[in-house]
Amino acid sequence: MTDSESQSGSIVRTGVVMDPIAGIKIHKDSTFAMMLEAQRRGHELIYMEPGDLRVENGEPLAMMRRVVVQDDPEKWFRLEKPELLPLESLDILLMRRDPPFDMDYIFLTYILELAERRGVLVINRPQSLRDANEKFFISMFPQCCVPVAITRDSRCIKEFVEQQGLSVVKPLDGMGGDSIFQLRPGDPNLNVILEAMTQNDKRLVMAQKYIPEISQGDKRILMVDGEPVPYALARFPGAGDFRGNLAKGGRGQGVELSERDRWIAGQVAPELKRRGILFAGLDVIGDWLSEVNVTSPTCIRELDAQFGLNIAGQLFDAAEAKLQR
Repeated sequence: MTDSESQSGSIVRTGVVMDPIAGIKIHKDSTFAMMLEAQRRGHELIYMEPGDLRVENGEPLAMMRRVVVQDDPEKWFRLEKPELLPLESLDILLMRRDPPFDMDYIFLTYILELAERRGVLVINRPQSLRDANEKFFISMFPQCCVPVAITRDSRCIKEFVEQQGLSVVKPLDGMGGDSIFQLRPGDPNLNVILEAMTQNDKRLVMAQKYIPEISQGDKRILMVDGEPVPYALARFPGAGDFRGNLAKGGRGQGVELSERDRWIAGQVAPELKRRGILFAGLDVIGDWLSEVNVTSPTCIRELDAQFGLNIAGQLFDAAEAKLQR
């Protein structure tokens, strides 16, 4: 079977559920890298936005549009007319909608799960998208993490800060560094921060001991079918900020994985494989795991450009191998 053929011998049909393609920045969009690679392999490439998915009489459907992509910042895509088709007409379906991880996102995973039951390879597995919350999931690997508390009790968080010193608090459903606050013992703003973050003790949040090595970069380690890409993108905080997120003005620099990075990847990898998470991004600060990103991990384009890699190619190698089984 060639790269572009499915088990039936026909051309592989790869669908992508993503936010509007007209609004992406192709020089750093990992979904676009995946689309370019699928097209290079001869896949029939299908574009969908979240609102295109539906279920009728138990059958998962979508308004699908064939798309042609090119690595041109002036004109990077061309869409054909939409057609309502069953999701099971696809061989591979990439779920690449960005968070927030809200109820709408969860409902989308229910539709994708129906497609999975009909034989579509969904990346990542819908149940795992629901179960592996990007903040909470690190609780499965305490040996890799600094002290963490997940609670809605402001009093508990204040005790945590008194014990651990400088800490951070973050929502469990955010992304891109949104709503992350530093917490300091004795800070007169501590109560109001916690009131806002926990919505007066009604919403679970995560408190983590602050990792000062953030000044040396928040490393994004990409995992493909349980194997780490040998280089990470270290994201350094912008001026006057403590967050390394590129969305908050941080800058990225590729670095080779350290021995500790590889150890952390090895601790997380078996659980990723068990859950059918083919593509994930581990966030590592200093020697510590801080998040496991499974919804729409990024940094493919930056690492490919700096080190001559083809990370999307690794992903499709793994996906096509699963189609052959």
